[in-house]
Amino acid sequence: MQTVKPKPDIELSIPKKMWIPYLMLLGITLGASLCAGAVVAPVIFHADDILGGGILGHFQEGLIMTQIFLKMNWLVNITCVVIIVVEGYHFIRFYRDRITFFSAFVTVWTGFMFTLYYTPQIVEFQRQGESIVENELFQKAHMASEWDFKIFVVALAILLGRYFYRKIV
Repeated sequence: MQTVKPKPDIELSIPKKMWIPYLMLLGITLGASLCAGAVVAPVIFHADDILGGGILGHFQEGLIMTQIFLKMNWLVNITCVVIIVVEGYHFIRFYRDRITFFSAFVTVWTGFMFTLYYTPQIVEFQRQGESIVENELFQKAHMASEWDFKIFVVALAILLGRYFYRKIV
């Protein structure tokens, strides 16, 4: 009589040794994004209160903030690519969760929109000089980039939170 060997369990998720770097990358990106948006931006755009009036204009403050975002965009782009790889692997292996899928999709979409569309557009506007601050098109583009970045942060927080929730519960 033959004995039937049970099939080995299919690994539905990324290997455990890859979970910690993935979750750390999501957490670092979330922390950097929150720091840039909630801590750095208010300090830079209220520099007159700290340094005294007249030292930096709104345009100069914007130039400083743009440089911060240009440096942070590398982290956002790397995170978006890693999310595509990991969540693509999960999707192919049928390790699917609706909340995780949609939050990953929104994170990647808004992350790339911010780094590859809005940031270059704002840099191009800034090349036109200080008078661009009063331009209605610039103001609308800047407002859209702010909303895009806020949506990115919320979606990234949901993605990270969902993984913590699923591992705890």
